[in-house]
Amino acid sequence: MSTIRRKYTQEFKDSAVKLITEQGYQLSEASRNLGVNISILRRWRNASNFTEKGRSAPVKEDLHAELARLKKENHRLKLEREVLKKAAVFFAIESGSGICS
Repeated sequence: MSTIRRKYTQEFKDSAVKLITEQGYQLSEASRNLGVNISILRRWRNASNFTEKGRSAPVKEDLHAELARLKKENHRLKLEREVLKKAAVFFAIESGSGICS
């Protein structure tokens, strides 16, 4: 007895994966509705996740840019804090309150 292999278009595979990932269908429910074996549907979903991770370079670049911006801001805020501390000490000495003694 031979089995007939069905061929699915990439568009069909993508639509099937979107049912699971974007519309919240369970694997078993999507499999039953589409008439596709659950293991095949799982394979398509996993392959889709893999290709999406491979395309995440722009996201990494955005994260690196954001990290650089935050580091620069953090450095500036530390400098401002140091200036304020020194100003507080200066004014405390000038007013003679003796806080720093």
